Amino acid sequence: MSILNALDVSASGLTASRVQLDVTSENLANAQTTRTAAGGPYQRKTVVLQSADGGQGFGTTLASAMGGSAGAARGVQVAAITPHPAPPRMVYDPGHPDANADGYVAMPAIDSVTEMVDLIAASRGYEANVTAMQSAKQMFTRTLDLLR
Repeated sequence: MSILNALDVSASGLTASRVQLDVTSENLANAQTTRTAAGGPYQRKTVVLQSADGGQGFGTTLASAMGGSAGAARGVQVAAITPHPAPPRMVYDPGHPDANADGYVAMPAIDSVTEMVDLIAASRGYEANVTAMQSAKQMFTRTLDLLR
């Protein structure tokens, strides 16, 4: 693994964390949206991440590392942004313009606590990747100092 590869891996983590932050922010912003272009309430979205190594599992990576022919790590990538299958919450509000005949409004199934936990997790992931990038940069700088 070269120093530039370490930076690429951390950069992929930064990108994935940013996408998670974007999707979580969108979920929070639409927590009260009862009408979308597709019809019905907004549906919560989740980010699916996958390893960018082309489907190699941990066992394959470890075996190749033990054999000395380790492939370079490639980081993480966003595989998909998928709608969450939870049904909408039905809230009794007969005065709402989107209320049905019984007076219930279909609200998005978004829990602000869950979204905040996802937001904190994405933020911590972003911070961890920034720290990894700084460490790689320090190692590179110290190596150059040794060569002077």
